[in-house]
This record gives sequence, C-alpha cells and structure tokens, in this order.
Amino acid sequence: MDIYLNFKAFQAAARTGSFSGAARDMRLAASVVTKRVNQLEDLLGATLFRRSTRKLILTEAGVRYLDRSRLLIAEFDDLIKGAPQAPGELEDSLRIKAPTSLTELRLRPVFAAFQAEFQKIRLEIVLLDRTVDPILEGFDVSIGAYWPQSFAGVVERPLCPLPRLLCASPAYLARRGIPKTPHDLVHHDCLSFIPTGNAWTFIGPHGPITVAVRSRLTSNDGQMLSAAAVSGAGIAVVSRYMTNDLIRSGALVPLLTDFPVPDLWIKAVSPQRRAATPAVTALIERLATSLAENPP
Repeated sequence: MDIYLNFKAFQAAARTGSFSGAARDMRLAASVVTKRVNQLEDLLGATLFRRSTRKLILTEAGVRYLDRSRLLIAEFDDLIKGAPQAPGELEDSLRIKAPTSLTELRLRPVFAAFQAEFQKIRLEIVLLDRTVDPILEGFDVSIGAYWPQSFAGVVERPLCPLPRLLCASPAYLARRGIPKTPHDLVHHDCLSFIPTGNAWTFIGPHGPITVAVRSRLTSNDGQMLSAAAVSGAGIAVVSRYMTNDLIRSGALVPLLTDFPVPDLWIKAVSPQRRAATPAVTALIERLATSLAENPP
C-alpha cells in the first residue's frame, strides 16, 4: 500500500469535493481514488469523509489530517523535485490563486508566456476574488490585493500598487445628488466589493475616515460593479485600471476627490517552504516585471 499516493488521493478528494473530481485531477479511475482513500481510512482508523451522492464532506478527523498532511506531502514533493535544474529546464507543478478581473485583463498572457518558456512546469490556475491563506488552501502562489495583515508562515512579494477611486454615472448623480463628504454615502445606494466589505475608508485631511455604507449590490467581481455603476445602479469603489476608459468617455464620474480611497497592493504570497523554489521564484519574477511595465 502506497501511503504517499493515498494521501495525495485524499487531498485531491478534499480539494474537489468528490472522488470523480479527484480522479480527473489525478488522471485515474474514480474507483482507484476511492480505494486509496478507503485504504488510508483503514490505516488511520478514522473516517475522513461523510459521503453522500452529491458531495464529500470532511469529518473533524478529516480536517485534522488534511491540514497536517498538506505540509508533510508538500515537503516530500519538494524533496523529490529538489535536484538541481538548469534555468531553462525547470520542472514543477504550481497551484496558483489569481483574481478574475486582473487575470483576464493583465495576467493571462503572462501565464501563457511563462508556460511557453518553461515546458516542464505544469500550472493549475484557480480564479478567486477573495483573500486566501496559501498554506491552508494548498496554493504555491496566491496573487491578490492583500491588506497589511497577512498569514503566518508565508513570504510576501509586493508586485504593484492598486489605485482605486469612488465613482458613479452622471444619470445616478442627477437622480440622487453628488456626495460632498464620505459621511454623505450613508444616504446613497452603494455597490460593494465583497472582499473589502461595507466599511469604506477614505483619507481625510485629519486622518482616515471609515463609513458603513448600505449596499444595493455586492459582488466579488470588480467588472460587474463597474458595469452596475455605469448603468446608474449606485456608487462604487473600483480599481482605476478598470475605469480609466469609462471616465475618459464620461460614462463614470470620479467622486470625493478630496477624500481619496487608499491604494491596495497586489502581492504574491507563498508558503515559506515553496517561496525559494526555482519555479515559484521564476513565476513571481515574471509577474513583477510584467506588472511593473504595465501596472494596473
């Protein structure tokens, strides 16, 4: 019985939520994955999943073994892959979390060029518009707008600032009026980005001002918020790179320019054990160079 492969099957089933999904991930028959998980449960003397016809749900023991096995199996993978490699012959498998809009508008060609250069590196790119702990969720690189606080056991690489602004359409402002201060927003329909929530912060002349707004629409997709703002649905805080053309055309109007919205920072965050590996280092360097040359 191969304990290593059984743990890999367990992790894939936990990640995909089904034996069939794990089988597709591992390019195996579903019956093989099921057998490996069953063997692991027998060895551990614990039930790892509650099984249903729709989904696998981790038990308390499953959560405990998943968290501990991720580090152990990852260390073993690193040991196997640790042989010196020439720069053009890097071989690895990277699981990457990236934001949807930024990937569609900026990062997609970076990933494509990276794989064209490194033929033996396999990428799994998961598009998520939320902050993740790469250690707990099993990512080698997590790209996103991270706040000053981060996670234990990770290495951060700032890639570029992400300027944002408050804006609305002329039609909305004609109907509801123009806010003069951040506190006026409590009387307006607001369009909120789920990761940043309904507490909006501005930089005032005497320090930060935070206002709890009323959201008419919430989404984890910045492009959806921009489109809703253009349609007159409300006021939004959005990334400047998404709205530059809309502002130039007059479809959106910047608001409260005397109370700017603080920039976020796009960062690449990796577990410490993976941050210095050649494949991760090469990918992050490509991302940093691309975003420096063509910043959002």
